[in-house]
Amino acid sequence: MSLNKSALPWFRQSWPWFLLSLPATAVIAGFITFWLAVESDDGLVADDYYKQGLALQQSIARDKEATRLGLAAQLRFDNGRVVLNLSSAGMAAPNAVFLSLIHPTRPEMDRAISLVGDNGNYTASTDALDGRWQVLLEDESRAWRLTGTIDLPSETEVRLAAQTPVN
Repeated sequence: MSLNKSALPWFRQSWPWFLLSLPATAVIAGFITFWLAVESDDGLVADDYYKQGLALQQSIARDKEATRLGLAAQLRFDNGRVVLNLSSAGMAAPNAVFLSLIHPTRPEMDRAISLVGDNGNYTASTDALDGRWQVLLEDESRAWRLTGTIDLPSETEVRLAAQTPVN
């Protein structure tokens, strides 16, 4: 029996390193995944989910109140002016209403406009707006709300209505 002196030790062979690389890759990927989980922001998870749930219930109640009062509004943007016609079947028109223009992705662009008028006709001036906006109309007591969406400047008018709750 002869010993083969030309045989290489195990650490100089390629197969053991290949077999060791598979679990080593899994361990490294696990550390990277753990690091990403710890360091990344959980932007969609709310810390105050209970308060948001209560606010949602309040929003539904405000929509139901607007429906009960038979509220509807037509909003028009015309050369730096906002013209609002509010119609109601169940109440006298308030002296002032508040219009919020909410940008869907950039909260620093949001606008709050106070509209003053009588008999359901309100006007105010505003700067030029561009892009898609969520529109929220509410009274001073915040008892009701009307909502809609407008894409300025291509659309100049929007009909605001109460959201119908999904059961």
